[in-house]
Amino acid sequence: MPFPDPPVRRRAILMLLLATTFWGLSFPLMKGAGQLAERGAPDASTWFYTTMMVMPRFVLAALVLAVALGRTLRGITRLEWKQGLMMGLFASAGMLFQADGLQFTAASTSAFLSQFYAILIPMWIAVRSWRNPGARVWLCTMLVLAGVAVLGQFDWHALRLGRGEAETLLASVFFMGQILTLERAEFAFNRVLPLTFVMFLVEGVVFGALAVGTAPSAAALIAPLSSLPWWGFTLALTVFCTLGAFLLMNKWQPRITSTEAGLLYCAEPVFSSSASLVLPGLFSVWAGINYANESLSGNLLIGGGLILIANVLLQMRPASSA
Repeated sequence: MPFPDPPVRRRAILMLLLATTFWGLSFPLMKGAGQLAERGAPDASTWFYTTMMVMPRFVLAALVLAVALGRTLRGITRLEWKQGLMMGLFASAGMLFQADGLQFTAASTSAFLSQFYAILIPMWIAVRSWRNPGARVWLCTMLVLAGVAVLGQFDWHALRLGRGEAETLLASVFFMGQILTLERAEFAFNRVLPLTFVMFLVEGVVFGALAVGTAPSAAALIAPLSSLPWWGFTLALTVFCTLGAFLLMNKWQPRITSTEAGLLYCAEPVFSSSASLVLPGLFSVWAGINYANESLSGNLLIGGGLILIANVLLQMRPASSA
């Protein structure tokens, strides 16, 4: 892919890091929202709690963009519908398999395998273009995976390929598909707002159907609506982690390579762990939930440092392919 001017490229990297920061914030926010949803339906399945953590943010985000687009909704092109549908389905499938896989494997294993797209993307590009992406890319990829493994306290001896591990790897493949869909040449002239609206609409429909299908009763679906803290969590997830993060992703990721983007997104666990040092305690006081702060550990410093080194090393010289 042709490279933009260095200032544009640097701005793209900063904007994608901001998006990744927002995604990192989503984990403590979703956990808080999930605890409140569980109060309203204590006998529901974990699938219901998962969908109630995710569905409202995409429905609200789609409504916001529908209002912003106004009459131009009618002018959404066939290619914008196609790209938005693809990205929405990839993202929905990735989140679903990641959530279900987490029920059958350790959280550290899930965190590690979820980021496997960092190595899958350069492998896919190497096969597609019949060209080695270079030693620098492979080194950065290994550093990122090592950082995620240290950060999540991943135990190689406990690794096995069971249902949870297989589903988490499959989720990583779907996340890779979402990232790669943004770089396809046929979508180069798609507009960011219509594309993102279609993507949110698809995710809202998918998770909305799952929420209705897994709800133990109609009352369980509307119970969170009476909770002010639930609305606080949901609005924060909508504004920052959905509208903010995905609009930044869809606008700025095409300015850099998909390999670079995949490695940048692997910084998400660093931001999530950092946010979990402070936010849970504040949420507990505000929302009346039991959610303790995490402690600063050597794993966070070492793992985060490895991921940072990998991304700095990759930016020292622009990569030469997508």
